[in-house]
Formats: sequence, structure tokens, C-alpha cells
Amino acid sequence: MSPRVHELREADLVACGLAPDIAAAWVPALIACRAERGAAGCWQELIREKLTPEVPFAVHRQLFAWVYADRAEEDGPAPAWLPDDDALTAAPIAALMKAHGFSDVLALWRWSIAEPAAFWNEVIDRLGIVFVRRGPVLAPGQNPEAARWLPEATLNIVASCFQAPPETPAIVAGAPGEPETVLSYGALEALTAQVAQALRAWGFRPGDAIAIDMPMNVESVGIYLGIVSAGMAVVSIADSMAPGEVATRLRIAEAKALFTVGHVLRAGKPLALYEKVTHANPPPTVVLAAQGLTLRPDDMTWDAFLALAPAPTKLVVEPAAAAAPLNILFSSGTTGEPKAIPWTHVTPLKAAADAAYHLDVRPGSVVAWPTNLGWMMGPWLIFATLLNRATMALYADAPTGRDFGRFVQDARVNVLGLVPSIVKAWRADDRMIGFDWSALRCFGSTGEASNPEDYLYLMMLAHYRPVIEYCGGTEIGGGYITGTVALPAAPATFTMPALGTRFVLLDEEERETTNGEVYLVPPLLGASDRLLNRDHHEIYFAGTPRGPGGEPLRRHGDQLEALPGGAYRAHGRVDDTMNLGGIKVSSAEIERVLDGVPGVGRTAAVAVSPAGGGPSLLVIYAVAAPEQSPELLKPKLQDALKAELNPLFRIAELVLVEALPVTASNKIMRRELRARYASTPRG
Repeated sequence: MSPRVHELREADLVACGLAPDIAAAWVPALIACRAERGAAGCWQELIREKLTPEVPFAVHRQLFAWVYADRAEEDGPAPAWLPDDDALTAAPIAALMKAHGFSDVLALWRWSIAEPAAFWNEVIDRLGIVFVRRGPVLAPGQNPEAARWLPEATLNIVASCFQAPPETPAIVAGAPGEPETVLSYGALEALTAQVAQALRAWGFRPGDAIAIDMPMNVESVGIYLGIVSAGMAVVSIADSMAPGEVATRLRIAEAKALFTVGHVLRAGKPLALYEKVTHANPPPTVVLAAQGLTLRPDDMTWDAFLALAPAPTKLVVEPAAAAAPLNILFSSGTTGEPKAIPWTHVTPLKAAADAAYHLDVRPGSVVAWPTNLGWMMGPWLIFATLLNRATMALYADAPTGRDFGRFVQDARVNVLGLVPSIVKAWRADDRMIGFDWSALRCFGSTGEASNPEDYLYLMMLAHYRPVIEYCGGTEIGGGYITGTVALPAAPATFTMPALGTRFVLLDEEERETTNGEVYLVPPLLGASDRLLNRDHHEIYFAGTPRGPGGEPLRRHGDQLEALPGGAYRAHGRVDDTMNLGGIKVSSAEIERVLDGVPGVGRTAAVAVSPAGGGPSLLVIYAVAAPEQSPELLKPKLQDALKAELNPLFRIAELVLVEALPVTASNKIMRRELRARYASTPRG
């Protein structure tokens, strides 16, 4: 954050953009307020009475630094938000604490890990999960590495997604310049039933894999739920992926059909998705918005697909074992091919519990989290909202423009999830100033390391509502470290482990530390126990140290710092994967693409943290032909990433070198490159 400001002067506030007469009135009053009420009390009065989003952010930043200038380091990061009466009484986590007689949220967490079966039974009962057969929540006396959750259960999680009254809004959808539309729980259930019946009529059976490569909208949610309700498994593919990446995912999952759209909207411009997808040679494909397109012989329009089950039917779900796959998602590892991770009918319990207890998703809440079904937060959003009888708010374009801010305002969004890159774009020109976001109870943040100043700015946009940091992964179905509205919120920090989840931080010599690599302590509900195309034990458990109780630890790959006062801060990845714009990708995947560009000998992709923290930057080190220069080569490399991997990946800097540092076995030493970059002066 900003340097400490020990003296509050009118001239400094005027220099930050505050009117001189206002500065003259504020300074003596604030000095008296801090003396009387202390730092936290003074800050609360400031954000309640004076610091609106219309006041220049430089003033907010200056006053935040001044108010907390004398805060002791051992007290940890300064809070920009303190729990209010609503959070302490109406939030789901407050109700859970009261039910079990806990006044301390960390005591609640300790109970959740000491008594996992009791905690998850509580979650199941609160959500009203519908079973054909239930049985125990956790098989006793087993290897924690291969924990079996709900081992005797038979269910289909979609049956639990429609317990809100039929007229309750399930989805509110918006698009640039268009009025919002609302789909009720009853209408979404009818669409789900029709999709399931049409899939059966088309000849598919339980266990088949059906892919979705389209934006997250009303239809894609209905398609997703229809596939799962029919006992089939969704294959998740992001609509930004290049054809080669689409083909890889279709092949690994053995997808038998695909749903896509003719075009997608990006920054107001339509981009041809069906045309791109056909280059992946997909299986028979259903195409929405197919007007003007010439389809392949085995493909069909959305209307033709729905005509396979023309009459609205009652939703009939296919019962399945709790461990049966419902969704195949992909996550980058340290090799070129992505890991194929099956989510089961148990995994949604993790998403729904995290949403309720950490992100304050209540029945009737409106939740917006710009994402895609190709990434875990897409399926997460479906289950986080529907299992909690809430409403998902879906926007049809990029969430970077003012139209999105207006959508958040008009939809009366209560929980808004973001990645830090979006916030940085908003802050660049104050584009979200002026909207009424008073319905917001909190923000969520995931996908990247965040920057404290950017997140103080974000909190300001909603008159200082908290940001709940949320970090986890596709392979654990949710988060392992997060926050809660029951604890103060300091920008860009986590405040507690997720309920039901434990982790330890170890240094390179496998000793416990306050700043090190994250290892998860099993058993963890929601965590994967298999991969379709890798050895699960080798990826997550082989060679890991033992935990505090002698149990095997699960490798995760994040670096986390435990701060004074009980908070945590994320420092990105310790392995050869990175998060770019909230998308997890491996160095190997990027290098595979760039090594094929003419004029390039060999490349190394590393993620580096910008000064002051925040989203990682992609830096490429390359050995290149003598005639190449960074100015000539960088656009070629960027074009290759766009065409073959993902147009959302941006190269921040290209560094040409004579040779890359390698081990004796010729493996690139990327950690050395990151250290080299950090130690190189920049203008």
C-alpha cells in the first residue's frame, strides 16, 4: 500500500484532488475523531460519512494510510471493512456458529476439521440434498489419500437444484444495451428436462460424455443441467480456446457430442465460434444461433435438437453413485497436456458450502461471477447458486465496460466475483464510478494474486464492502483458503482456511514455515481421487512429506504467506504453472506453441509478480536466430499464442538470451529465470 502518513495536512489532501474548503473542514475533525475513536473507529466514520466513490481515490488512499499509520506490524494488515450487524446475524456462517454455540469463527473451523462427518452432514441437511439412498458421509478407517465420501449414496445432484419456489428467479441475464431477462426456477427446470429428454431421444445413455463449448448463458446452464440430470458427464471447454486445445479435450474425454453457438460476443464484436470449433473435428454438434451458417451433415440446430423432445416434460433424473462423474474439467499441470479432472455428484457440496459460509450466498441472493463453463468457476457458480436457492446473474459480454457496471446495478447483485485483472482495468479510467452498487454485500476474488491498492479501490466502488479472497482449484472443487463476512477484511488478504479444509506451509527443506508451499491435509470433500489421463498418486502424493498427524500430504503448488494477526497473502505458484487473467496454464503448454515459431530456437515461459503485487505477468525468455529482435519477434509469438492456445494470454515482455539455464538433464530452470528477472533493474 502507500507509505505511512503520520501527519494529516490540508495541502496533501488538496494535492490528492480534494477541494481546499473541504480539506480545511475535514482535517481537524478527523484528527479529533482518530484521537477519540481510534484508527478503526475513525476509518468507519470516514467511509460512512465522507469517502464516497466520487471523492478521488487518491484521497481515500491517503486517509487510509494516515488512519492506520501507527498500527503495529504484529497486528497484521489494516482492515478496510469490519463486520456489520447484517453479517453477524443474517449470514449463513453466523447461523452455523449460533447453532453450535461458537462465538469465534476459527473455533467453528476447528470443529469442521476435527469432526468432518458432522460438519458435512450439517451441510447436506441445510442444503436439503435429495438422495435415493444416503448412508454415512465418510467411509471410516480408510487411507486419507483415497477418502470415499458418501460411499453408499445414490443420488443425482440436479434433483437438489430446484428446491426454490418455481417462480423464484434462477437466472437474470443481460447484454450490452439490452434490458435484463429473468428465467425462473420453474422455467429452468423445464428447459433442463427437455434437454435431458432430447439427449435420450438422440440415443445417448448414462455415462456418455457430452461437451459444451459456448458462453455461459441461459441455454448453456440448461444444457449443463440437462446432461447431468440424464446421468451423463459434461466435458467443459472454454469458448476462448484454439481448435487444437478443443480437440485435445474432446479426445481425452471421449466426447460423443458437442454443444456450441454460431458466434460469441467479445467487446461488442461477434466472433465465429462454430467455424473455429469445426477445425477441431468435433463429434456431432448442436449449434445455437445458427442463422446464416452452413452446418456439417451430422450437425443440427438448437431448434432441431429440442424438437426431439417437443413437449415440456417433468424432470426425471438418472440416479447415480455419489462417485459417478458429472463433469470433466481440465487443469494445467507441468507437462504439455492438461489434466482431466472428473467432478462427481459429491463435488457440488463443496462449491455450495464455500459459497454460503464464505461468500455469504443466501436464499434469494443474486450472484454475478463472470466466467465460463470451461473453467471451474462456471460449474461452481451453477451449484453455488442453485443449491443455495439463489440467483445467478449472467452477462453476455466482457465484464470490463460500463454496461457491465450498469448490469450489476440493475440486477441488484449481492455477491460480485472478479479476477484482479478486471479490477485493474476498471481502475485505469474510473469507468465504474457513478453506479448504485448498494445491493452488494461482498465481492469475491479468485484466479490471481491481487494488489492491495487495487482492492482498496474495488471496495470503495461499493462504499466499502468486503472482498472475500478465494483460492483453491479445479481438483478440489472449491477453495482451501478464503475469507468470511464474520471477520474484518484487509485488501488483498485471506483471513481463514475454508471450513472443512486444512493445509500446512512448508519450505524447500519440508519444514513448517510462515511463507512457503501449500500442502493440503486430506481427507478433503470435493478433492479429486483420480485423473482420466494421469497417475493421480504421482501428481498429488508421490514424494510428499507427512502431515502433522502423520497423514500423507497432498501437493497443491501455491505459495502462501502467513501474516501477523492471522491473515494470509498469496504469492502465486511455486511450480511451473501460472495464472494468467484467472486462467491456469503450464509453462510447458506455452513453450510448446512458441517453440514452433520460425526464428525461435527454444523458449521459457515464466510468470512474474509486478512491483506492489497483483496479477502475474507473462515473460518469455527465448533463444532466437541472430536476425531476430524483441520488436520483430514478440508480435509473432503473440499471434501464435492467440491462434494455437488462447487469445487472452498476453506477453508482457520478451527477453532474448544466448542460452537458457538448464539442469544436467536439460530441464529449464524457470525458478532461476524468475529470480533473474526480479533482480534486473527496469526503467
